[in-house]
Amino acid sequence: MPLSMIAGLAVSLSFAQAAPVIEVHSDPHCGCCSDWVSHLEEAGFEVDHHRHDGVRAIKIEHGVTPELASCHTALVEGYVIEGHVPAADIQRLLEERPAIAGLAVPGMPHGSPGMETGRVDDYAVLGFTHDARPPAIFSEYLQP
Repeated sequence: MPLSMIAGLAVSLSFAQAAPVIEVHSDPHCGCCSDWVSHLEEAGFEVDHHRHDGVRAIKIEHGVTPELASCHTALVEGYVIEGHVPAADIQRLLEERPAIAGLAVPGMPHGSPGMETGRVDDYAVLGFTHDARPPAIFSEYLQP
């Protein structure tokens, strides 16, 4: 087995052994939020899902601007996760630990985790800070 495969396996196993807890805040009536939570659990995350009417206050408290907003907000190991961010991007965030506030998928793009509607749109996962810097693309999901 090549060394790169062994290293990749070790990273995957260490992530699975120490699954971070993601605290998700969503509206009690949001179905796509529950679907996104299932996506995270399938990827090995432990999820503490809070369904309540105070999600907007959570967004404000954690610096999520209207331009970045989606239907749910999550917190994991000091980072903010806004919207339908794929689990793989959250795993990458936690492995690389960039100096950002968090990740966001603004809006509710079709085809993103939790928004599997049969239609698939292009979308970007944005890394954002709490200073004057504009969000930067962390990853993109483009259709052929």
